[in-house]
Amino acid sequence: MKPTESDSVRRTVRESYAKVAETSDNGGCCGEASSCCGVSQDVQINALISSRLGYSHQDQASVPQGADMGLGCGNPRAIAALRRGEVVLDLGSGGGFDAFLAAREVGDNGRVIGVDMTPEMLSKARRNAAQGRFGNVEFRLGEIENLPVADASVDVIISNCVINLSPDKPRVFREAWRVLKPGGRLAISDVVASTELPASMRDDPYLHSACVAGASLIGDLETWLADAGFGEIRIRPKDESRNFIKDWVPGSGVEDYVLSATIEAVKP
Repeated sequence: MKPTESDSVRRTVRESYAKVAETSDNGGCCGEASSCCGVSQDVQINALISSRLGYSHQDQASVPQGADMGLGCGNPRAIAALRRGEVVLDLGSGGGFDAFLAAREVGDNGRVIGVDMTPEMLSKARRNAAQGRFGNVEFRLGEIENLPVADASVDVIISNCVINLSPDKPRVFREAWRVLKPGGRLAISDVVASTELPASMRDDPYLHSACVAGASLIGDLETWLADAGFGEIRIRPKDESRNFIKDWVPGSGVEDYVLSATIEAVKP
């Protein structure tokens, strides 16, 4: 992708998720309750979305109201095996939902860093952290292709339906490798492409922000992870996810091309 095209993608995604954050703060909804951008102030709707993704009622009750925005496509903590005292990095942390849940798992001696490129999301997450009195969580403004994080300082990286939005995924994985300690782990939930997307979908700005157009083939993801230096690479697609992905853009048939998956890897 050319630099001008990459900049255009980032600008579109940033503007889209700024609207999501602002709409959420104003009590509205940006789209369908089951969509990638299906943020809502309706607690029951967000609880239903999160339950479908594998979050328990206890998970949902343990974070500040407004942190769970229904923006994910899985539950990366379910595969992260977090331990007390670990340092966790959340790529594209949004309102802070996964970061807050991770913070409870790593405890007071652990730390969670959330990175998001959207100032409006960052402000929302910081307000949620203050409301929930999370002293072991911080949120930083930055791009996942250029992480504002020191080398070899992180034990685990989590991310929920964000890397697909990046116009330069190989660089994302190189940055992930850089900030992880030796033995550090990737635990990602994201969408992947089961077959090549038609140009009409891949070139649609709305579908990019809706976590569809940027989905990559599993083989490409495996290659990029290996090239970055990762080992123990495991990508597991979830066919059942097509049941909710079809509601992201109703009637478009996107579920025939993309599905959610867990992505795991280890820095040797």
